[in-house]
Amino acid sequence: MWFELLAFIFGVTFGYLRSGKEDLVILIRQGLLFGIVLGLVLGILSFFTPAGMSFSAGIEGAIGIAVKVIILVIIFIIGVMIGDVIELRKKK
Repeated sequence: MWFELLAFIFGVTFGYLRSGKEDLVILIRQGLLFGIVLGLVLGILSFFTPAGMSFSAGIEGAIGIAVKVIILVIIFIIGVMIGDVIELRKKK
């Protein structure tokens, strides 16, 4: 819950402090790419843990991490949209 709240607060702050409307498509693409890469890297690293995880556990862990990062990116983007709305209302 704390990571989601933190991602939302960072999103609102990012959207408010950066002038102009943010390009949400680029943010989504970067977030998806970041989630997939992070999931793959951590999944590969899980093979080298002392417990000796199996191949399927590493793949499941990689997919789980990628999904969690993608959810955090979606929450961040919602915060960016809210920050843009606040910025527009403040200027008027």
